[in-house]
Amino acid sequence: MANERYTPAIKELPSDERPREKLIKYGAESLSNAELLAIILRVGTQEYSAIGMAEHIIAKFSGIRGLVSASVEELSSIKGLGIAKSAQIKAMIELGKRLARAAAESRVSIRNPQDIVDYVNPYLRDEPKENFMALFLNTKNEVLKTRTITVGILDSSLITPRELFREAIAMNSASVIVAHNHPSGDPAPSKEDIALTRRLIESGKLIGIDVLDHVIVGDNKWISLRERNLI
Repeated sequence: MANERYTPAIKELPSDERPREKLIKYGAESLSNAELLAIILRVGTQEYSAIGMAEHIIAKFSGIRGLVSASVEELSSIKGLGIAKSAQIKAMIELGKRLARAAAESRVSIRNPQDIVDYVNPYLRDEPKENFMALFLNTKNEVLKTRTITVGILDSSLITPRELFREAIAMNSASVIVAHNHPSGDPAPSKEDIALTRRLIESGKLIGIDVLDHVIVGDNKWISLRERNLI
């Protein structure tokens, strides 16, 4: 098509500009998103070089975040990208998520709302649906375990104190922090968010397990209900 930007084949590029060679010489952080994806693709199509194809895929899903949420079926619907390559891309994305979670889990001490956000972001940031999760802490405010309680529209009928505190008691937790994401990108809490949190706090008092905070994550924004004096 006339408006498509020509991208040279990788073999046409100078050796120090080829993605794989750049990664080896300068490190993965020196590569663009398209160059990293091109390494996974390895080859292009008749229409696109590998880098051009990577740029096309990223643009198709409106950026990396859209790509993270894309299914194998959605990926493989792109001309020139079959099931095998689509599965490789999804595997790469999932591995990246797990590495991010592993890094988060090394920061086990929760001291303030920012620590909560740093911990839960790898779990919640790119999820297309609301995920409500709990962090179970010991007396030193170290994370013993995390658990996703429910996925979908936040509903107090789905998130019961019994569901939350059964796990907390089993872990011998001293306290609990809850968090969820707003896929709309706006972390402003709803009346239901506040009411549910207050209900959990009151239930926790009865059994001696404090609910320390409820953090809502949006698009590069977050809100701590405790910090806002909403609970």
